[in-house]
Amino acid sequence: MNKYELAVVVSAKIEDEERAAVIDKCKALVERFGGQVTEVDEWGKKRLAYEIQKMKEAFYYFIRFDAESTVPVEIEHRVRIMDNVIRYLCVRQDEA
Repeated sequence: MNKYELAVVVSAKIEDEERAAVIDKCKALVERFGGQVTEVDEWGKKRLAYEIQKMKEAFYYFIRFDAESTVPVEIEHRVRIMDNVIRYLCVRQDEA
């Protein structure tokens, strides 16, 4: 099992309940493919480096999880088409 971190940038134009549902869906994807969520870090609303879809701000979330090496690809395929997710990135964390 490897350690991964999924960064998700969620639209600021949606309500709190919808935003929570997006993050719950991401966590469910991790568990669906055999991963185990270890931590969810919410950074809140931050200014974007550049305008994306006419938005200047968005909510940042970081989901840390343990999973096999095939899981991040499966998660990225599904997060890519999710509504209200404007950017995402899944990276492997090194053992330091």
